[in-house]
Amino acid sequence: MNNDFARIITLLRKERGSSQKKAAQDLGISQALLSHYEKGIRECGLDFVVKVADYYGVSCDYLLGRTPERSGATISVEEIPEPDAGGRDNILHGRKESLLPVLNKKLLANSLNILYGALQKINCRALTSEVSAYLSLAVYRVFRLLYSANPKNPQGLFAVPPRQYDGRSRAAQEIALSNASCLLAGEGPEGMEPPEKGSAPPSSPEKLSEEYPLFATSLLNLVQNAEKRMGAKKA
Repeated sequence: MNNDFARIITLLRKERGSSQKKAAQDLGISQALLSHYEKGIRECGLDFVVKVADYYGVSCDYLLGRTPERSGATISVEEIPEPDAGGRDNILHGRKESLLPVLNKKLLANSLNILYGALQKINCRALTSEVSAYLSLAVYRVFRLLYSANPKNPQGLFAVPPRQYDGRSRAAQEIALSNASCLLAGEGPEGMEPPEKGSAPPSSPEKLSEEYPLFATSLLNLVQNAEKRMGAKKA
């Protein structure tokens, strides 16, 4: 059994608001044994995994950390919802500040359309994976920061300890960015296959506007805002 099982069963119990004693009774084991399972001191049999899955209404794969989906279902590209599929940007009516998240979300989403358009043209699986890892880690870091701002939110959602996640995620980001840089230079770190030479598409503000008339302005604004953050001043 892996450490995910111990973390996830603890998270599920706390989400339900059950005491360890109550959960142990419902599952037909002693509180001491459940405590050992939740701490990862002892391993349980597959029969108990199935019983826990039925008790919490999740899949065995989820309990074992093999999927983030509680139902155990896998999701295809076609099933992934579009960013605004949940409604008109979920604007918080009555708050002037509510427009700012919507604006910045659109700037980022539109910019990502161009970024992934370039990756599609380069057609390098390893490069796409490393760039996606870098971006995913950025989202992870901000989400965890916001999530952890409320001390009542259960930290069992995360496998990496609170005092380690920032440093480890920063390091993982730097590795992903370094790998992407090496791939674009024609090197294949750790057995990765670099893209074909000359596959990076030519680009300029004019070309971006021609090719991505709906998204180019967002990316150019993002670049400008980012460089302002870095203290850059236009000549």
